[in-house]
Amino acid sequence: LSLKFGDIGNLKGLVIRFLLTTNYYQLSVQNWFSLHRLQLLYNHSIQATFNATRIYAPASYSYHCEHVSSLQRYDALLIPSSANDLSKLWEVTFTDFQIQGFNIQEGHFAYAKDCASFFSPAILMGLVMSLILLLVLAYALHMLIHLKSLDRHYECKASPAYFAQMKDNDLGDEKEPLRSSGNESYELRNQQFCKIYI
Repeated sequence: LSLKFGDIGNLKGLVIRFLLTTNYYQLSVQNWFSLHRLQLLYNHSIQATFNATRIYAPASYSYHCEHVSSLQRYDALLIPSSANDLSKLWEVTFTDFQIQGFNIQEGHFAYAKDCASFFSPAILMGLVMSLILLLVLAYALHMLIHLKSLDRHYECKASPAYFAQMKDNDLGDEKEPLRSSGNESYELRNQQFCKIYI
């Protein structure tokens, strides 16, 4: 597949050539196409060649990707084929890239297989964080279920009020301050018995 741009500045006869291959895979029971190589031609000769990686789709589909580039910040799907040619001097980036090499009908792209991975680093990090949060929640629920109420194991009973037994010789001394008010009063003492069950 060739895209011919003609003369652009000092580049005479600029052409971008996509070399596509198709293969049959028994596991998926269908043909798949892949972009094997990308070539830049100008001045009537091949000036740069890039090997394509991970650019493939079923033959009845098209392939779509937000960025197909030789730059690392775009995941570098295009790799210079050799350090000896001029490929390393070029930076190639296609934005909103879509290609279909075979089974084209009525001049429209077929359903697109997107390059977005189901297990990108962001998705994996989200899954790991979700797993950690679920473990913390399960541990908290486990602790709440097995929490024992303090009311069942701590019982405090008050004994009924009683008159403190006092000796006769001390009775007069203890009652004396209470008679000053004019009324005879007796002090009631309450005693508590507490039991702790473990």
